Amino acid sequence: MARHLVIGNGKMLLNLDQHCFIRDIYYPFVGQLNHVGGHYCRFGIWVEGTFSWLDEPDWQFDLDYIEDSLVTNIKAANERLGVELYINDGIHQRECIYLKRVVVRNTRHDAREVRLFFHQDLMIEGSEVGDTAVYYPENHTLYHYKRSNYFMFNGCSDEGGMMQFSTGIKRFQSAEGTWRDAEDGVLMGNTIAQGSVDSTISFRSRVEGHSEKTFYYWMSIGSNLEEVKELNEYVQDSHPEKLLSRIVVYWNHWLRRAESDLGDLPPDVVKLFKLSLLIVRTQVDERGAILAANDTDILQYNRDHYSYMWPRDGALIADAMSLAGYQSVIAPFFHFCATALAPGGYLYHKYNPDGTVGSSWHPYIVQGSKRLPIQEDETALVLFALWKDYTRNGVIELPQSLYSNLIRKAAAFLCEYIEPSLSLPKPSYDLWEERYGIWTYTAASVYGGLMAASYFTDLFGDYERSDHYKTTAHVIKRGILEHLWDEETGRFARGLIQRDNRWVKDTTLESSLFGILEFGVLPADDYRVIQTMQAIKEGLRVKTDVGGIARYTNDYYFQQSGDIDRIPGNPWIICTLWVANFEIDSAKSLDELEGPKRTLEWVCGQTLQSGLLPEQLHPYDGSPLSVAPLTWSHATVIQCVCKYAAKYRELYKKRLAEEKGE
Repeated sequence: MARHLVIGNGKMLLNLDQHCFIRDIYYPFVGQLNHVGGHYCRFGIWVEGTFSWLDEPDWQFDLDYIEDSLVTNIKAANERLGVELYINDGIHQRECIYLKRVVVRNTRHDAREVRLFFHQDLMIEGSEVGDTAVYYPENHTLYHYKRSNYFMFNGCSDEGGMMQFSTGIKRFQSAEGTWRDAEDGVLMGNTIAQGSVDSTISFRSRVEGHSEKTFYYWMSIGSNLEEVKELNEYVQDSHPEKLLSRIVVYWNHWLRRAESDLGDLPPDVVKLFKLSLLIVRTQVDERGAILAANDTDILQYNRDHYSYMWPRDGALIADAMSLAGYQSVIAPFFHFCATALAPGGYLYHKYNPDGTVGSSWHPYIVQGSKRLPIQEDETALVLFALWKDYTRNGVIELPQSLYSNLIRKAAAFLCEYIEPSLSLPKPSYDLWEERYGIWTYTAASVYGGLMAASYFTDLFGDYERSDHYKTTAHVIKRGILEHLWDEETGRFARGLIQRDNRWVKDTTLESSLFGILEFGVLPADDYRVIQTMQAIKEGLRVKTDVGGIARYTNDYYFQQSGDIDRIPGNPWIICTLWVANFEIDSAKSLDELEGPKRTLEWVCGQTLQSGLLPEQLHPYDGSPLSVAPLTWSHATVIQCVCKYAAKYRELYKKRLAEEKGE
């Protein structure tokens, strides 16, 4: 359950699986309206009478990206057929155009005819009802459409454009689709189909022995026929080879903003850092939504997906991208949140990429008792991330534009939503969206959010509000230290839950207690932080060959083992990196950075072959569980690498000064 290769430009997103089949096309919002929906847009080859789709078992793949770019770099070899395919996929940096180059190498002595087949299995706007697939003789292309979504397909080889085409019915009665028609190497040429439809097009060339030929395939997406015709013409006039090269050049330049002095981190960590920046970029819609993940295979397990903007994920991802120097990429996120803010000053559970409220499982009433169905940390962390961005980049226009419609409204809510008897935030759902109570992570985030609001109000000369926000933040800090520190276990409790009309501690060991440090409640050298993080490091470590840190003791989500002592839960990338971040913050010498460096190297070992990171890992074999790529996983790599590099520079200068006797 993973997407092995993702490409995008902030307007559209395309996912490919390990067989180079297109599985998802999102347009016009990243993460919204999936026009493939996890079905298979197949890719196949016919060589002198023998046909093969690339998901057949005799294909061997190397999956990667061209260095420092969002253009794939794939080798697919088939010894039985005697061919090697060298494949590059890219999305134009500005236009909604998908480009594919396939170099076919004939590994045998004799010259052979080769035909490539590209199958389009669309369900436009997420539905198979009412689609049309049609051959268009005016420019010798084939396109699919429904309402205001048009997809035009074309390509070429050295022998010209499309050799053959066909449209047909799919997944209706006994019809499987036109991909079956391709398997004899000849397409029927049906010119139009309506309803639940698909299409296949083919290209051919003669490839001499131990020689190669290049094929191109492209898709143009627009809101009407004229728009996709113009985009198709643009590809033909510019030539797809040049456009692919320009995409590589664009992303090469885009990455130059990133920190290049990464201390002593090894090349594989540096590569993952750069790829993570690119992957995060694909998951950010240009209108502000930062998507959690866009792997639709999760639908097999839960009839919903991760293609939403969770304000918490978005805020933490925005913080990481800001830290890496990409303020302009994430600035629209804060405007998105300001528009999405409820009249009461809080953010809902999650949002669709177009800004509408997403699905939720948080009720307004439970056993006759009313509750606000939110995760309060999501509101607080947006303020926290916004302040962190300002401290790094000093772009005062951004918070100024958000002062009345986001900062003050959200801060007022945080100040009011307090349980006075505890000096803590009122109950809400936890960051894992599983339980209702007063949580240490949430309380720490509210402290961080209110301190951020106090800094902003002070920045703009609003001193009375600044004092009020700061005073409330310190009240919450006292509540955290009084009610959430647990002397018996010698660490912070996960939170408080109500039992028999009284608040009792939930002492489940929980990795998110890292929030006490992360959001500024206590420093890294405070004994309570040290003891809590040490307990996490020891008690949530997965004691198998895979390793890593679990979310919390007896984590049930995708649980693979009942042996809780050895496997408290599946290892999560973000939770493992939280421990590394604590070790970076705590380090007093270069030697003390060896641990987090090893952790970053461990993360490199957990990627898919293409370098993409999942949410969590199987504790026995390390295979990806849940979704991949998870944007939060890649963002936490970015954060950890940036923090490591800064700490390395600080400690290196310190050591040089000591050696000089200064």
